[in-house]
Amino acid sequence: MTSPTTRNFSEPQQVLEFPLGRGEVLVLDDASVLRMTLQPGWRWSQHLKPSIGMPLCQAPHFQHMVSGRVAGVMADGTEFEFGPGDVSILPPGHDLWVVGDEPAVIVDWGGAHIWGRSLEEVARFIVI
Repeated sequence: MTSPTTRNFSEPQQVLEFPLGRGEVLVLDDASVLRMTLQPGWRWSQHLKPSIGMPLCQAPHFQHMVSGRVAGVMADGTEFEFGPGDVSILPPGHDLWVVGDEPAVIVDWGGAHIWGRSLEEVARFIVI
């Protein structure tokens, strides 16, 4: 029989610091969850692409938009926007940016294990 597991974002197991953003990862048994705080002006293609080495984000996301707004575009040109209270599935192959003057806070259950990692690290998680 398994026991309940709990973690709190005040004590993350991993912290990811990057330009205009921060990610906090909690690991609960075989699952992980990521809370991202993205500052106004943040854009994936501008602030993470150079260090990761991929033209678009390849992490799949199953996420809850806690506050702020983000917009983005998929590789096929499909545009999207998420705001407070939205729950979304965002497949790999997207660019994303903060809209407006409020930080965006997102809790993500889908891409926590690969978000913000280098191309070499991500390759271990992607099945082709």
